Amino acid sequence: MALINKIREKSGFAIGAIAIGLLIFIVLGDLLGPNSRLFGNKMVVGEVAGHEVSVQEFEAMFEEAKNNYASQYGRQPSEAELSSLREQTWNQLVFKYAFEDEFEKVGIGVSADEQVDMVQGRNIHPALKQMFTDPKTGQFSVEQVKQTLRNLGSMPPEQQAAWRKYEQDLATDRLRNKYYNLFTVSNYVTTEEAKRFNAEQNTKATITSLFVPYFSIADSTIKVTDDQLSEYLNKNKKKFEVEEGRSITYVTVPVTASKEDSTDYSKETSELATRFATTENDSLFVKAESETPFNPAYVPANELPEELKNQALEKGKLYGPFAQNGSFSLYKIMDVKEGGQASVRASHILIKPDNTTPEAKAAAKAKAQGILNQIKGGADFAQLAAQHGTDGTASQGGDLGWFTQGRMVPSFEKAVFAAPGVGLLPNLVETDYGYHIVKITEPKTTKTYQVAQVTRALTPSDNSRELAFSRAGAIAANSTNLESFNKTIASEKGLSKVEAKNINPADRSINNLQNARELVRWAFSEDTKEGSVSPVITMDDQYVVAVLTGKREKGTAKVADVREELTAAVRNELKGQKIKEKLASATGTLDQIAAKYGPDALVRPANDITLGAATIPGLGLEPVAVGKIFGLKPGQRSAPIDGEGGIVIVQLNSLTPAAPVADVASVKQQLQGTRAGRVQSALYEAVRKNAKIEDNRVRFF
Repeated sequence: MALINKIREKSGFAIGAIAIGLLIFIVLGDLLGPNSRLFGNKMVVGEVAGHEVSVQEFEAMFEEAKNNYASQYGRQPSEAELSSLREQTWNQLVFKYAFEDEFEKVGIGVSADEQVDMVQGRNIHPALKQMFTDPKTGQFSVEQVKQTLRNLGSMPPEQQAAWRKYEQDLATDRLRNKYYNLFTVSNYVTTEEAKRFNAEQNTKATITSLFVPYFSIADSTIKVTDDQLSEYLNKNKKKFEVEEGRSITYVTVPVTASKEDSTDYSKETSELATRFATTENDSLFVKAESETPFNPAYVPANELPEELKNQALEKGKLYGPFAQNGSFSLYKIMDVKEGGQASVRASHILIKPDNTTPEAKAAAKAKAQGILNQIKGGADFAQLAAQHGTDGTASQGGDLGWFTQGRMVPSFEKAVFAAPGVGLLPNLVETDYGYHIVKITEPKTTKTYQVAQVTRALTPSDNSRELAFSRAGAIAANSTNLESFNKTIASEKGLSKVEAKNINPADRSINNLQNARELVRWAFSEDTKEGSVSPVITMDDQYVVAVLTGKREKGTAKVADVREELTAAVRNELKGQKIKEKLASATGTLDQIAAKYGPDALVRPANDITLGAATIPGLGLEPVAVGKIFGLKPGQRSAPIDGEGGIVIVQLNSLTPAAPVADVASVKQQLQGTRAGRVQSALYEAVRKNAKIEDNRVRFF
C-alpha cells in the first residue's frame, strides 16, 4: 500500500497541483449554471457539446469516484461528500466533452513519448516531482520513480489502477496547460498601454460634487406602470439574464413529543436520576447512559453549565433534570476544589458620555451618581439598569454573569475583585467606556468543580411520528391547488406557510430546510405544473407539503420574476428626471445651486480620485461620474449625471498628472499577469457557451 499512501500524502484527493491547474475547467463548474432540459423519455443526465450524457455513463464515473474516495480515506463518503462527488463527476464530463473537442480542433495532444518523459525523463511533471521529493533533503529522485514502475507489475490491482489513474491525471493537466498557453503566451502589453495604465492609476483629481440622493424623494410619490417596467427590461436585458428556477409555498409539520411521550420521559428521567444519585462510579455511569462524553476537567464557576450558575453547589449532590433544545440533562457535582482562578459574578449599569469633551464626561458622571444614590435609597437595581443601561446587559438587569480575572478592563476588575463580599459598591467605577454602578451578586470564589453530566435527546415515539405524518398527509389530500392549500393551512393550528422563490436545480437546502433534495427534484419534475401540490416529503424530524407557485425559465427574466428590482430601477430613473428638472432651473456656483434646490442637495469636496478606482469619497462607486471628471478641464463642471445613488454634478478643481513610469518592464509584467487571469476566465466562458451545456441532473439526483 506504500504507493497509494504516497499518492494520498503528496497529491491529495484531486492532486493538489493539478486541481489548481484545472481550476478554470473543472473547479469552476458552478459557473455553468443549471441549464435543465427534458429529453423525452431518455435516461439522459445532460448534454455537452452535442454529446448526450446517459445515466449509465454518469453512474459509472460516479462509482469510480466513490471507490477512489473509499480507497483513499478508508471509509465510504458521507451524504454531503456524495453530493460533492456527483458535482465533481459532472465537471469531469463537461471537461471531457467540451474541452477535449477543442483540443482536437487545434491539434494538440500528449504523445506516448511525452507521457514517459514527464514521468521518468527530463521534464518531470511538477506534481510527480513533488511526490518523490525527500522532505528532509528537498532532493527529487527519479530513480525512486523508476523503481516504483519496475515494481508496479507485482503490486495489487488497486495500486496499479491508482497509478494508472494518476498518470492519466498528469497527462490531462499537461494537455490543459498546452491549450491554455496557446492563448496566454500571445498576451502582449505595449509600452503605450503601460503608460496609460500608470496614468489611470496615479493621475489624481481634486473635485467638488453636488449630490442629490434618490431617496430624498419618497417612493410613495412615484408611480411606476407595467409598461415602464417592460420598457426598462427590454433596454437592459443583459442585466436581467436568469437561470432556471422554481418558486414554492410550503408548510412543515414537525414531529414533536406527545403528552404520552412526556409522561414516558418523566418516568425514564426519574428512574435515571435515582440511579445516577446513588451510583458509586459517576464516570462509568455517564459513559454508559449519556449521549455526551464524560469530561473529567475541573471548571471555574464562569464555565459551569448555565443551569448550575445560580445553584448553591454541593459535592455529591444531583441537579436537574433540565430540559433544553429537545434534550434533558442531569448534573452531579463529583468534586469541589479550592485554589483555582478567582471568579466573581456582578451586575452593572454603564453610563456612557455623549462624546470625549470634559463637559460630556461630567454630565455622564453626574447622571451615574444620581442613579447610584437612587439605588442606595432603595430603588431596584435591575429596573434602573433596564431603564438607563447603555450596553447589551441592560435587558438582563445589568447582569454580567460569572467572569474570571483578566476578562474585564483593569480598573473595573480591580474594583470588583477587591470587594469584600456581595452588595452594591459604594462608589462609581470609571473606565474608558464611561461610569459604572456596580453590584456584586455572587462572592469571589476560587472553587473549581468536577461535573458529571448525563444528557439524552427527547426522541418522539413512533406513534408521535405517525400522528405528524397523518397530519401532513391530510393537508396534501385536502389540497388540490394553491387556493385549497391556503384554506387548509388556515384551519390548522400552529402551522404557517413559508415561501421560497427561484430555487435552483442544484440546491440541496431551501430556506432553513436541510436535506431538501427530494423537494427540489419534485419542483423541477416535468410532471409538476404550477399549482401542483406535492406528496408528503420527509426531512429529518419534520414532514413537508408544498405547492409549486411559479416557474422561471432560463434566459431574460419576466417582469413578474424581477418586479421588485425593476420597480426600484425605474423608480430611480423617474426620481432622477425630477431632480434634474429642478436642478436645471438653478444657476451659479455649486453652493448656490444647492441652496436653491434645498437641504437634500449636498456639496462635498473630494481629493485623490483616480480613473482606475472609479470611486468618489463620500459617494462610493460612481464610474460614470469619475469618467466625466477625467474628461473635464480644471474649472469645468459636468451636466447632471445619473449616478448609482443619486444625481451628481462634478466640478474638476485640479488635476495632478501621474509621474512618468520609472520601470516600464515591471508595469508590463503586472498587466500581463492581470490579463492572463482574464484570458483564462474568458476562454472558459467561451468554450462553455459554445458547448451549449444542458444540465438535467435534477431529474435523477
